[in-house]
Amino acid sequence: MAIKVKIPQPKKKGSQSSRIGLSHPFVKAGIAVFLLVSLMMFAVFAYYYVKYDRIVEARIRGPIFSTSAKIYARAPIVETGDKYSKEEIISNLRRAGYSETDSKVGTYRSLPGGVEIKPGPLSYHNADGAEIHISGGKVDRITGSNSGATLAAYELEPPLLTSLDSEERAKRQVVKYNDIPKVMVNAVTSIEDRKFFEHSGINYVRLIGAAWVDLRSGGKAQGASTITMQISRGFFLSPQKTLKRKLTEMLIAIELEQKLTKEQIFELYANQVDMGQRGSFTIHGFAEAARAYFNKDLQSISLPEAALLAGLVQRPSYLNPYRHPERALDRRNLVLEAMVDNGVLSRDEADKAKATPLKLAPPNVEASDAPYFVDLVKDTLATQYGERELNDQGVRIYTTLDPDLQRAAAEAVQIGIRKVDEQITKLRTRKVRVGKGKSAKTETVIKPGPDPQVALVALDPQTGEVLALVGGRNYGISQLNHAVAKRPTGSIFKPFVYAAAVNTALTGSATVFTPASVVDDSPTTFTYEDKTYEPRNYKEEYHGEVAAEYALAHSLNNATVKLAEMVGYDNVATLAKAAGISSVRATPAMALGAYDATPIDMAGAYTVFANSGVRVSPTLLKAVHSPQGDVLLRTSVEKTPVLDPRVAYVLTTMMAGVINTGTGFPVRQMGFNAPAAGKTGTSRDGWFAGYTSNLICIVWVGFDDYSDLRLSGASTAAPIWAEFMKRAQQLPQFRNMTDFHQPDGVIDMRIDKVTNRISTPACPEAYSVAFIAGTEPRETCEQTDKNVFQKIFGFVTGGSQPAQPSLQQQQVQTPQGSHSITYSQGQQPPVTQNTQATPPKKEEKKGFFGKIIGVFKGDGEDNQKKD
Repeated sequence: MAIKVKIPQPKKKGSQSSRIGLSHPFVKAGIAVFLLVSLMMFAVFAYYYVKYDRIVEARIRGPIFSTSAKIYARAPIVETGDKYSKEEIISNLRRAGYSETDSKVGTYRSLPGGVEIKPGPLSYHNADGAEIHISGGKVDRITGSNSGATLAAYELEPPLLTSLDSEERAKRQVVKYNDIPKVMVNAVTSIEDRKFFEHSGINYVRLIGAAWVDLRSGGKAQGASTITMQISRGFFLSPQKTLKRKLTEMLIAIELEQKLTKEQIFELYANQVDMGQRGSFTIHGFAEAARAYFNKDLQSISLPEAALLAGLVQRPSYLNPYRHPERALDRRNLVLEAMVDNGVLSRDEADKAKATPLKLAPPNVEASDAPYFVDLVKDTLATQYGERELNDQGVRIYTTLDPDLQRAAAEAVQIGIRKVDEQITKLRTRKVRVGKGKSAKTETVIKPGPDPQVALVALDPQTGEVLALVGGRNYGISQLNHAVAKRPTGSIFKPFVYAAAVNTALTGSATVFTPASVVDDSPTTFTYEDKTYEPRNYKEEYHGEVAAEYALAHSLNNATVKLAEMVGYDNVATLAKAAGISSVRATPAMALGAYDATPIDMAGAYTVFANSGVRVSPTLLKAVHSPQGDVLLRTSVEKTPVLDPRVAYVLTTMMAGVINTGTGFPVRQMGFNAPAAGKTGTSRDGWFAGYTSNLICIVWVGFDDYSDLRLSGASTAAPIWAEFMKRAQQLPQFRNMTDFHQPDGVIDMRIDKVTNRISTPACPEAYSVAFIAGTEPRETCEQTDKNVFQKIFGFVTGGSQPAQPSLQQQQVQTPQGSHSITYSQGQQPPVTQNTQATPPKKEEKKGFFGKIIGVFKGDGEDNQKKD
């Protein structure tokens, strides 16, 4: 029997019921949604791509970094015999804009024994080049490139002082990729973006890894930005961490990689990256950072220095090597390890670099940046150009600042103001009793108060060029420029009183004054315009009748006001205004410096004494050039004759006495021994004004709130002046501090201290005085007609023309030539030699018997601080 098995077949419900095909409505709907979303995403992407493409295109096709005026310092002069290495000269040239290959400023070529220099069309000089040959660390020979002639000296290109971005108060020195040393590139890429030269803007592996870590930790601690993405954020976006910003950052990074080469991208990064703060300025870029932290050209940095700069990129404030050297050192060593891992540094090289200590430039903003000077330059130009106009044009501003002298000024101020702080702290320190009864105890309390401020101005007495300027103790804290702040001048005004007195020799005055003329230094009440004025000497010490030279050397107030009254207040005021002190009024108080002037005003006024009677207006600018090298502005020296050269020289010798034996003697005690003249000053502030044959320097110390410093200029400003001048004397360009030039018509005489007449061997107590020929005394100390009481009490007649019963003329040979001088018959000409600088002797009160026995014979020179 056959059995039939019927295999059941699956029921066919049709193709629509058995499976869902592409024609299924749900599938179609899904595809439609997907396409729509994709299209929308593409549209959004395209929109933002085009949007940022235009932004990126506009930014990279125009000037990427805002143009800014470049400010240059005074050109260094290289002389045969100067101590220079080839590297130092090349570094100077690089900072001025020279390169080895292509620069319109100029090019240089390293030679086996020196450097070849070729100025370009944008050179400040645009003159003949030179070859500087160096041997044994000194300049051996200088040869003109075109002429072949041997030169005694060659002026290098003015070095770049600063380049300012006025909008964000930042500093940046823009460099090309080829000017960035390989060690810098390797250090940065090793720690910031190892695959920089391989990826297309985004390191996806690193990005996913960072995202995973952030996801697990629940935070945003991991950074995965490439160098290109950092540029995207820095140029176009805010640093805020959001998903939208991150996506936009990635988009811009892709666009940058399509438009620029890797070298161009790294160049942008190297010039844009934030590298910390210096004073009140932000540092942008590696080139400016190299200057700020090491005072070096970027191309000259070493491996450890490059690693330090690369490490600062992460957190420049947190890793600041001045405030946190341990952190900076650890980060630097981490960069070195990263370089080893990246295969660009050997283990031995890394270990050697790690063993190198931090070698930072002194953290003195004034020493290298001169911010107060730069601000003053901008203010000076603002009268002719707007700041935006200067920056938009990218002009080149050439100034008078000497970088070496500015460094000396900054160091002197830094040292000196610390000593002033110590004196102020001592004055504010008190012992107070706390508690009552047996439980009471004594505590030391320092009374609070403002910090003293300071200003220093140094200029060339022949040209008026401001060579160094410090306007305050800390520019980062206060930008108030005290070099141009008006303050009462105190006793540094007194030389103008004595200059007006000595000038009577040439004005036909009935009374002629000389340094040997006698002035009364007794307590006196002066009346002027129905008002009374009662000056007081320092420490209430009075000296009776004294020689004018002594009165100036020891800054005797009453004697000076008395002299001003005798000469005429109007005459003194007229002279002072001609010298540039415009605020003076013809009053008794004027003689003691009661009226205001700025330190830079007083520096200009003192050129009258240091420049043979000719006032030279202070100037900070030499020229302004366009970016194409065209001269837009060139300054000229403004000279105004104010005094006869003979009067100026006599005052110089009198102020030399201030330093050698008077209130300025602390200058000598500090070891400054070059020929110099100067004057201390004390009002509520401390002043010192002084000069040598080639340099004038004014120092001011005081409080911003006009409260009394309670310290003399001799103990506050004079030490800063001495510190500065000692450093200046070590510089090649200022070491030749010679004796002051004595003009014709001036003679030196040895004058007896007791009689103020010509000294002879019978009167050995003498001092040297300079006289305008014809005003010198004609009697000797032995020919006085004083009676016994005059001899006892020291009453002397200090006129320049005492009656002479019998005269004879003799020719006396002085260093300046032969002069005809009249002497009493039978007497020998005086010895014409200068007195040696000796420490002032402490003055004691002259009693009756002391005067009789002559114990207190002499000037009674006083080394106490008085002004």
